Amino acid sequence: MSTNNLETLYRQVIMDHYKNPRNKGLKDDPSYQQFHIKNPTCGDDITVQVKVEDGVLTDIRHEGTGCSICCSSASVMSTTLKNDTIESAKDKIELYFEMIQGHLTESDERLGDAVVFQGVAQFPQRYKCATVAWQALKEVING
Repeated sequence: MSTNNLETLYRQVIMDHYKNPRNKGLKDDPSYQQFHIKNPTCGDDITVQVKVEDGVLTDIRHEGTGCSICCSSASVMSTTLKNDTIESAKDKIELYFEMIQGHLTESDERLGDAVVFQGVAQFPQRYKCATVAWQALKEVING
């Protein structure tokens, strides 16, 4: 697949998750843990909520407002890491941060659809947009 076609596909996946977010909406359930982050420089405002059972992220929810990168990244994160163990999720979060910063030389299949955000590495001003939900999840699972 040509680079142009790949970029178009990635853009389509990002816009699909933005327009049709997966796992959006918080639960009113005390068994969920959550973390809220607001980025005052761009207005991204997101809460990530997680249910952990026996060391597994059995549910990941998100709610918030922001740009298409921020909101679609939260949706992709929730589908990519749902049903992962805490240790596997931590590894994937760090791998995702490396990719966003441009430190991965090739796609890593462990990231699933999250690879669609690898182009963000070319736009440092968008790092925060692409990572805010992932950072919130990291805070939740690190306690």
